[in-house]
Order: sequence, then structure tokens, then C-alpha cells
Amino acid sequence: MSDTRATAEPTEPAETTEPTETTGITEPAEPAGTVTAPTAAPHSPSAPGRRSGKVSPRGRRAATLAAGVLVLLALPFYVSSFWLQTGLFAMAAVIGAIGLNLLSGTTGQLSLGHAFFLAVGAYGYVWLASEPSGTGYGSRYGLGLPPVLAFVLAIVLAGAAGGLFSPISGRLRGMYLGIATLALVFLGHHMMLNAPQVTGGFNGRSVPPLDILGFSFTDTSPDGLTVIGVPFGGLERLWYVGLALVAVAWLAAHNLLRGRPGRALGAVRDSEVAAAVMGVHLTRYRASAFIISSMYAGAAGALLALVFKRVVPDHFGLLLSIDYLAMIVIGGLGSVGGAACGAVFVALIPHLLTKYADDLPLLTAPGTTGSGVSPGDAARYLYGTAIVLVLIFAPGGLAGLARRRPRGKGDDSPRTRRFPLRNRTTPKEHTP
Repeated sequence: MSDTRATAEPTEPAETTEPTETTGITEPAEPAGTVTAPTAAPHSPSAPGRRSGKVSPRGRRAATLAAGVLVLLALPFYVSSFWLQTGLFAMAAVIGAIGLNLLSGTTGQLSLGHAFFLAVGAYGYVWLASEPSGTGYGSRYGLGLPPVLAFVLAIVLAGAAGGLFSPISGRLRGMYLGIATLALVFLGHHMMLNAPQVTGGFNGRSVPPLDILGFSFTDTSPDGLTVIGVPFGGLERLWYVGLALVAVAWLAAHNLLRGRPGRALGAVRDSEVAAAVMGVHLTRYRASAFIISSMYAGAAGALLALVFKRVVPDHFGLLLSIDYLAMIVIGGLGSVGGAACGAVFVALIPHLLTKYADDLPLLTAPGTTGSGVSPGDAARYLYGTAIVLVLIFAPGGLAGLARRRPRGKGDDSPRTRRFPLRNRTTPKEHTP
């Protein structure tokens, strides 16, 4: 057997190697006479691991989001007033549900008094923006502020109401806190009925329209406004105000949860003892969560008042608080997107059932007599069924179901966690 090493001609190793132009790192010289397998170019189609022609999950999400935004912006040009009004109700519900989710889903403070803070925002806007009128028992108080300023101050007023209640919420936990917040609903309803100079009493008060620098969000001023040949009335104009408010509420909650305050709120929910050991000020964060949630509710209430054009006490009863709890449970506790999806589901169902009551079995149209179920009751039956199904089969709600989607073959992106607190990075390996 011949020795190949003996027959190979000895070659002199390279004396020096020049550093590469791009990195400046000296590459070791390969011994002469060795055969190396050809390597694929980094950008060649045969390079392993390259996903040619595929869009990353982040790119798909961005494209989906952009398409959704474009559809929402174009809806006033194609849909009727009924759908615009229903969509505005859903937007108000989304804002309020995000706020309640920050309080109950992220911080773990049960609240049954969300309707009270919505009422504070709605009546606060009416009182701040209305001009005083009438005399005697029929007099109505008002400050006559510019509507935009009144809208902002109504949100602040709702936050102040939440701040006044925060010392009580800091002392109570669980069911006891829920019962204490439930008292706010009854107390607020009593005040709405017995303070007619401010709230209008049982008949309520008309809502001043929103006005920005002379541009009114009603059918007038400017009268006969058309955009690309489409008449733009009050609902069309208010639609974009609702979209802007939803975007601000969404981004603010998302940034809050992704930052240090969000992790602290999650720590308060998981274990107050552990949070205190880590240096989280429990009282401060619990109060902050209540104030922020109340401000969200105030914005939702003010927007709801602008859509209703007249606020009455029956709009802000206990059933409204239960609806908001259903929104965050169905959507998913602790998730901004889940709260929004749950709010849209709960807000749309009654309006859809009312519109199509004549075509659906077992339903009785509003204002008619029959043996069927009213659309409002049918909607609550659906909520109850959805809540039971979610609690049994999908505790994470709609947001949890979205995370269970099957991953594609090339989808190697890390899965998002349910709460920001648990979104930890992989621990580094110990190197001596």
C-alpha cells in the first residue's frame, strides 16, 4: 500500500496572510494540498436556511394591520349610517375594555363599577360643554367650555373619580373589592336620578356636539360636506375621531404593558409579596391602575355620549358593567388585542340581532309582541354561553386561541407570551 503522505510533494506554508478589507481579521491559511468542499455563496439560492420568497411573520402582521387600517378608513364611503353607528359603539367599547383589562386582567383588581366611570365621563362632558339654561327646577348647569377641552377634562374628571376610590381599592381584595365597586354603580345611578340640574334627571340631557376650530362633527357646519362625492354627515366625521381615540388607547396600553410599569402591574397580580420583595410599591401601582382604567372609561363614556346625542341614567346600569367583564373574559385577560376583540364581539351582537330579528328564528323584533326572545336577552344568552365555553376550553380567550395557531415550516419566530412579565429572554450560558 502506498503512502499518500509520502508521495505528496511538500509545500511551503504561506508566510503571511493579509487582513480582509472588510473586517480586518486575519484568516488562517489553509494547508496546501488539502481539498475543501465548495461552499455556497451567502446569497445564493442554494444557501441553507434561506427563505427565498417568503415574508417574515412580522411582515405579514404589518401587512395585515395596514390592510385593516385601510379598510377602516374607507368604511364611511361604503356603509350606511346603521353600520357607522354600530361601529362607533364598538369603538367606545374597545376603549373601555382596554382600560378595564389593565385593571382586572393585568393588575388583578376585580371591578364591577366600570359603568360608573363611563357615566362620569359622559355626564362630565355634557356638564362641561353645555351652556347653562332654564330657571328654577328646570335649570341646567353647565360651564360652556369648548367641546374639545370639555372632552379632555371629562377624561381627567373620570380619572379623579378613580383616584378618590383608590384608597378603598388599596385595602380590599378579590370579591370584597368587586362588591365595593358594585356600590359605585348604585350610588351613581341614584345621583343621576336626583341631580337634575347636572344630569337632567330621569330624562337625561342632550349632548353638545364636538367642535374643533369651527368644524362641527354634525351634519352642519360645514353644511353639505362631501368627500369624493360621498356626503359626510355627523357619523362619518365622528368615525375618524373614534378611530383616532382607539389608536391612542391601543398604543398607550401596549407601551404601558411592554415597559417597566406593565411588569410591575403583572407582578402585583401574580404575587403581592413577591412584588413587594422586588421593590414594587403596591399601593402606588394599584392606585395608578385604577386611575388609568377610570380615564379609559371616561374617554369611552364621552365618545358614547357623542354617539347617543342624549345621555340617560339607564345607559349606565349594572348590565353595562357585566358586559364589560364579558368583553375582557371572552377576549382574554391581560391582552390588549384580546380585549378589543371581545369588545367588538359583545358590542356588535345586540345590534346585529336587533337588525335581523325578523329573519332569525326564536327572536322577536323590538316593539312587537310575540312569544320569542328579545334581541337584548338573546345577546346575553350568547355572552353567557361564550363565557362558559371560553373558561372551559380556552382560558386565554380569543387572544389565547390566536396564539395556538399552527406554525409554518419556516416560522421560527419566538412565540409571544400571555403577559409581558413572562416574556423573558433565554438565560445566558455561563462561561468561565
